[in-house]
Amino acid sequence: MSRVNGPLAWLDVTTGSLSNSPSGEARWSRRGFLLTAAALAAVPGLPADPAAAAAELPDFPADVALYRSAYRNWVGEITADGLWACAPGRPDQVVDVVNWAWRHGWRVRARGASHGWSPLTVTEGTPSGAPVLLVDTAPHLTGVALDSPDTVRAGTGVTMEALLTFLEERGLGVTATPAPGVLTLGGALAIDAHGTAVPARGERRPPGHTYGSLSNLILSLTAVVWDSRAGAYALRTFHRDEADCAALLTHLGRSLVTEVVLRVGADTNLRCVSRTDIPAGELFAAPGSGDGRRTFASFLEEAGRVEAIWFAFTEHPWLKVWSVSPTRPLTSRHVRRPYNYPFSDNVPAPVAELVGRMTSEAAWYLAPVLGTAQYDAAALGLVATLSGDIWGPSKNTLLYLKPTTLRVHANGYAVLTSRDRVQRVVAEFAAFYRERLTAYAARGSFPVNGSVEIRVTGLDDPGDSGVAGARAPLLSALRPRADHPEWDTAVWLDILTLPGTPDAEAFLREIERFLLRAYDGGSALTRVEWSKGWAYTDDGVWSDQEVLGTVVPAAVGTAEWAEADAVLDRLDPHRVYGNAFLDRLFGQGSKE
Repeated sequence: MSRVNGPLAWLDVTTGSLSNSPSGEARWSRRGFLLTAAALAAVPGLPADPAAAAAELPDFPADVALYRSAYRNWVGEITADGLWACAPGRPDQVVDVVNWAWRHGWRVRARGASHGWSPLTVTEGTPSGAPVLLVDTAPHLTGVALDSPDTVRAGTGVTMEALLTFLEERGLGVTATPAPGVLTLGGALAIDAHGTAVPARGERRPPGHTYGSLSNLILSLTAVVWDSRAGAYALRTFHRDEADCAALLTHLGRSLVTEVVLRVGADTNLRCVSRTDIPAGELFAAPGSGDGRRTFASFLEEAGRVEAIWFAFTEHPWLKVWSVSPTRPLTSRHVRRPYNYPFSDNVPAPVAELVGRMTSEAAWYLAPVLGTAQYDAAALGLVATLSGDIWGPSKNTLLYLKPTTLRVHANGYAVLTSRDRVQRVVAEFAAFYRERLTAYAARGSFPVNGSVEIRVTGLDDPGDSGVAGARAPLLSALRPRADHPEWDTAVWLDILTLPGTPDAEAFLREIERFLLRAYDGGSALTRVEWSKGWAYTDDGVWSDQEVLGTVVPAAVGTAEWAEADAVLDRLDPHRVYGNAFLDRLFGQGSKE
């Protein structure tokens, strides 16, 4: 049983019931919570009435079917109903759709899995009937084929799971990838998606691999861009050594890429060992304050692939450590498919009961109980499912998050630093986070009820592509800084909390301000994670004009930001690809 400040609440971890007394009945059903979560995932598509479609979208390409659709981002914070959508079957049909939009004053938003937080695709408040056309890539733009033994050609609508499965069947893979397999390749590349990996002690980068973002693997891409000679939008292929390509490698939704060619390498077998026995005070200790044997940096040095998940108001993080292991260790369970943490992918009854009560009854003071329940679910689940020590092809240990997991708001930042300063960055962040969370709780506020997630990657070294003259993605958070060659590593920091949690924005603003102040380009540099939450005010997100207009461009690099903006404008001078948020971010007048 667990007790927290405020009205008395009891959690029975055996039955999953939550009540005001040890023998009381739960007041919120797990089934109800899961149905609500499922509703967030649903994106209804209703066949268009031909007469209505002809009236609202005159002369639309006849061979591309239209339908009404809702837009929902990952957590349901950004929604829009009744938008027009289509799913072109071929790249040439995408061209027809984009030219139609240009001629009729509409904007085009490519949609994959909608697995993001920030308003890069659709902005909150977009009204039904707005001249915004969703172009769904996942139904048809999914072709995959090998171009050579170490290159793969893929449509941008293919999911990461499907792509990695294709590669695995041919003995190929990537060093790191985001945990959700449902992501489309195009969505992942648009926001420089990443995993967690740096070279372990004595490890050398295998050919065809990178420790940076997935965008750094691109050799060429084909996008629908403005052709001034033809006076229309057309397909054009950009190669990695072209200057314009650098702006498209991470384009934030300001372009529409239909196909990419990626460099890939030999697949590796990975062992993933989970631990829940190391206190945060030891794992995130300041450098030199202990023996250093069980610090975050020590595991990073040993294995190179580390992730810490630290549930709010708990002391022992869930630490995952991947290591390259050609043969199965004796104690490891061989996994032949991904998603090996069912207690994380499927919300456990105690967690669902707590979340349901917190959101329906505004019982936010239960955050410490929820943190304990999440930790218990992980610690016990690892044992019950024999998933504390697993081994297999890289895909099967790297992909571990399904859409059925708990949906929460997430902020996100990358701190560029040198490898030998990773522990210092982690320790300073953890100390500030803990101090502020304790201070809020002392006055009866519980702004975080999810977890802190910490990952570490290398940067986007264009040499990893194997292309002479290749350039790093201009807008990637992992683009190296020429004036700081010692910065070879990025520490990714995310804080997760249920949407609608009181004081969350004010708390996350304090975290953001701390990171921007502590790592302002002197000893390290903070950049935002495009797909997540940033630019906080005390009561909103993606709203702080100083961060949007000054801090973000400066962190990318003033010259690099201007170059990317100019290229993307030239390739889309009519700003067909965009929305009010992107217009504001890039200092343009809104077209909506």
